[in-house]
Amino acid sequence: MAGHQGNRARRALSDPGGTLASVVHMDSPLAEAIGGRSASVLRKHLDMHTVGDLLRHLPRRYETTNDLDKVDPRDLAVGDHVNVIAEVRSARGERKFRRGGGKQLHITTMTVAAGALELSVTFFNQPWRVRTMPVGSRAFFAGKLEKFRDRWQLGSPRAMRISTGDDPTEPDDESIKLPPVTPIYPATKDVQTWELLAAVRQTLDVFDDPIDPVPAEVRERHGLIDLGRALRDIHLPATLEAARPAMRRLTWDEALGLQLALQGERLNAATRPAPACPRTDDGLAAAFDARLPFELTGGQRRVGEELATALAGTTPLNRLLQGDVGSGKTVVALRAMLQVVDAGRQAVLLAPTEVLAAQHARSLRAMLGPLGRGGEPAGLFGADADEPVELDPDERATRVVLLTGSLAAKERKQALLDVQSGVAGIVVGTHAVIQEKVGFADLGLLVVDEQHRFGVRQRDELRSRPGETAPHLLVMTATPIPRTVALTVYGDLENSVLDELPAGRKPIDTHAVPGGRPKWLARVWERVREEVDAGHQAYVVCPRIGDDGPASEEEEGGGADGDERRPPLATLEVAELLATGPLAGLRLEVLHGRLPAEQKDDVMRRFSAGDVDVLVSTTVIEVGVDVPNATVIVVLDAERFGVSQLHQLRGRVGRGDTASSCFLVSEVEGPSMERLQRIAEIHDGFAMADLDLELRSEGDVLGTEQAGRRKTLRFLSVRRHLEEITEAREVARTLLADDPTLAHHPRLAGLVRGVVGDEGATFLDKL
Repeated sequence: MAGHQGNRARRALSDPGGTLASVVHMDSPLAEAIGGRSASVLRKHLDMHTVGDLLRHLPRRYETTNDLDKVDPRDLAVGDHVNVIAEVRSARGERKFRRGGGKQLHITTMTVAAGALELSVTFFNQPWRVRTMPVGSRAFFAGKLEKFRDRWQLGSPRAMRISTGDDPTEPDDESIKLPPVTPIYPATKDVQTWELLAAVRQTLDVFDDPIDPVPAEVRERHGLIDLGRALRDIHLPATLEAARPAMRRLTWDEALGLQLALQGERLNAATRPAPACPRTDDGLAAAFDARLPFELTGGQRRVGEELATALAGTTPLNRLLQGDVGSGKTVVALRAMLQVVDAGRQAVLLAPTEVLAAQHARSLRAMLGPLGRGGEPAGLFGADADEPVELDPDERATRVVLLTGSLAAKERKQALLDVQSGVAGIVVGTHAVIQEKVGFADLGLLVVDEQHRFGVRQRDELRSRPGETAPHLLVMTATPIPRTVALTVYGDLENSVLDELPAGRKPIDTHAVPGGRPKWLARVWERVREEVDAGHQAYVVCPRIGDDGPASEEEEGGGADGDERRPPLATLEVAELLATGPLAGLRLEVLHGRLPAEQKDDVMRRFSAGDVDVLVSTTVIEVGVDVPNATVIVVLDAERFGVSQLHQLRGRVGRGDTASSCFLVSEVEGPSMERLQRIAEIHDGFAMADLDLELRSEGDVLGTEQAGRRKTLRFLSVRRHLEEITEAREVARTLLADDPTLAHHPRLAGLVRGVVGDEGATFLDKL
C-alpha cells in the first residue's frame, strides 16, 4: 500500500499476497480480508494484525460528498503530515533538463485548495497527472507541509483522484469513489487515508458481525445499538447522524471494559479479610489528639471518622484521599496509622523519593514527640544537640523507622530488625519497603503517598503477600483530580476529599514572569532578597541538575514545548550564577536527586532549621517538603513543567501565617506564557486539576506510569464522557456481584482484555 506511486489502493488490495476468506471475524488475521501484501503494510506501519485492529482504527472526522475539507491554516505547522481533500485550481506540466545536461525531468505543478488552505503541489516524472486530475477535479492529497516564500507546499506528495462515477474513461486504478459520508482516518506517510478506506470497505464486505458481548438488557436499558451495526456505521455511515450512536456504543464498551477491570480489582482485594483495628479510648491515637497544637478542620474530622470506622472492620479499606496542597492529609494519615498501632499492628507510609520519605519521617517524629520514641533514648533519631527535645518517651510510645535503599549497612540492618520484630509501629520508606526480604511482624495499614508516582502493581506488592489477612490501603494524592479521572484511574478505590485548608493559610501571590526581560527578572531576585532580609527563606527550582551527568528521574518530567531552544537551566549552574550575582552574600545550598542520601538529609535539616537562606533545587522538593518560614519560590524555565508540578511546587511556600509569593519565569512567549498566566490566576487545586486535564493528553492521564494500564483509550475521553463512565461503573458492579470472574460472560471477559490488556485483567483468573 505504501510502495511506488503507481501502486494505487485498488490494485494493492486486489493483490494475491494472501488467502482471502469468504467470511472474517474480529479475531481473523487481517490478511484473510485484504490479502497478505496489504496486511503486511498495515502490520508494519500501523501495528495492525487482525480484522479487529483495523475496524478499531476510527476515523478522526468525516467529510460529506458536497463539502471540501475545511482546513484552517492557523492549525498547521511546517513538518506536519496532512491528508486533505482538495480541489485542483490550476495544473501544468513542463519538461526541464537536469543540471549538467542530464536527462529531461518532467515537472507537474498544481495549485489546490482545501477550504481556506491553498497548497502548491509538485509531482516529478508523472506527466499523466494533468490528464487524470484536471482543473475542477477533486482528489485526496497527502504529504509533509513545507513553506516557501510564505506559500504552503506539499512535499513528497501522494494523491488519489476522487471519482464522480460520470466519466467512463476515468482510469479505475487512479481514482476512488467516495461514499456519501467519507471517513478521514489517522494516517502515516506510508499509509494514506484513502488506502485505509479501501481496506475497511473490502473488510466490511466479508465481515461477519460479532456476537455482542454486552447483554441485551444492558443495551436496551442504556439505548445502545448492536456492536456489529456500530462497527459498520462508524466507518461507513449513511449520514453524519448515523455515526453518533455508533461512536457512543464503542465509547460505552470501552468505559464498561475499564470499569469491569477496576471493580474486579476491587473485589479481588476484598477476597482476603483485613486485620481489624478497633479504636481505643486511651491509646496512642487519643494521646496524639490531645497534644495537637491546632484544631482539625471539618474535613479532617470527617475523613478521619470514615477511616476509623473502616479500619475497625475486616473489610479491607481501599480508599483514595485527595486534597489540595497543604490541606492536612499527613495528619489524617498519621491518626489512621496510630489507630492501627493501638491495635498491636504496624503501618507503612510509602513515599516516591528518599527526600520525601526522610521528610515524612522527620514530620511524623516531630508531630508525635515522645509518642514516637518508643523504647529509645532521646536523640537517637539524629536530633541536633541544640534542638529542644522532649525527654522520657511516653509508655504508650511507638517507634518511627525510616527504611530507604541508601541506608548504611548498619542502619539498614537495625531498621529491618525493628520492622520484623514489631518494635517499629510506623515504617516510612521508598520502594525499598516493597522488597520481599523486608518482613513485617503484623502489617495492618499501607499508606501510599503521591500515588501517581507508583504503578498499580507496585502499590499491590505489599498487599498481595501470602497470609490470612491483607493490610488496609490508603492512597493519597496532593494533586486534586477531576471526578472522571477518579472514576477511570482510581475507580477501584473509594474516594475521600479534603476540600478546605487549615485556618490561617493565605493564598499564594503568583506571577508569570517573562524571563527575557532583564528588568522583570532583576525584580524577581530583588523580591527574594527582600524576603530573606525580612527573616524568611526562598526556593529556586530548575528543571535539570547539570554537570553533564545522566538524567535523573526528576529531570524527565517537564517539557511542555519540545522545541530546539537552549538546554534547560541546571541547578548547579544557576546556583553558581546566583551566588556570584544577584543573590551574592546570601547563604545558598543546592539540593538534587543525585546527592548522597546523608547529604540530602543534611541540606534539608539545615534549611528547615533556618541555616540556609535560599535552596536551589530540582523538583526533588515538589511534594512533602514543609518549611513554614519559606515565603518565596522562583521556578525557572517554568514552561518545561506540567500544570500539576507547578501547583505542587507553588505549595512549598505559604505554609505558615506569612503572605507568600511564587514567580513562574519563562523566556518563551506566546502560548507557553499564556498557559503560565492561566496557572498564576488559579489558586484552587480542583480548578487547577481541570486545567491540567484540559491541557494534557488522554494518554498522559491514563498512562501506565500512573495506573499500570495501557497508555491510551481509543474512544473514551475522561474529559467528555462522565455520563458513560458513571453508567458503566454501575453496570460493572451489578454484573460482578453475580459473576465475579465473568465466567458466565466470557465475551465480556474478552472485552475487558481488549480494553486493559491481560495485565489489567488479572482479576479474571484470581477469584
